[in-house]
Amino acid sequence: MLRGGCLCGGVRYEIEGAPVVVAHCHCTDCQRLSGAGHTTGAMFPVSGVQVRGPISEFQLASSTESIVTRSFCPTCGSQLFGRNTKMPGFTTVSVGTLDDPDLVVPQVVVFARTKRRWDPSDAALPTFDTQPDWKPEDGV
Repeated sequence: MLRGGCLCGGVRYEIEGAPVVVAHCHCTDCQRLSGAGHTTGAMFPVSGVQVRGPISEFQLASSTESIVTRSFCPTCGSQLFGRNTKMPGFTTVSVGTLDDPDLVVPQVVVFARTKRRWDPSDAALPTFDTQPDWKPEDGV
């Protein structure tokens, strides 16, 4: 069981099961979202995620012709979850919001084409210039 929540404590969540994938994303949307060079997300089936507390959402059209929904705490603004219409039934949890982020390990780097030179990543990780054409059930 993984647990986490927002900065102010108004939203808490619990997750059953292991992540499908843990990815560093360097797309420009994630850079704007995080205010840094990337985000790190762990994808899980929605059915294994239980959330307590109010959530606000923001939707945007991505460059890959899907709708991305970002869920965040309406009080402190912590970005907690993301969903993508191309991956129904799955949600991505912002790893930094886990109570113990060291319980998951990044497995892949995506959108390396927009990676900032001042934001290095592990050269041993599989790296893709864009989002690979895979489905969560395929694994990494």
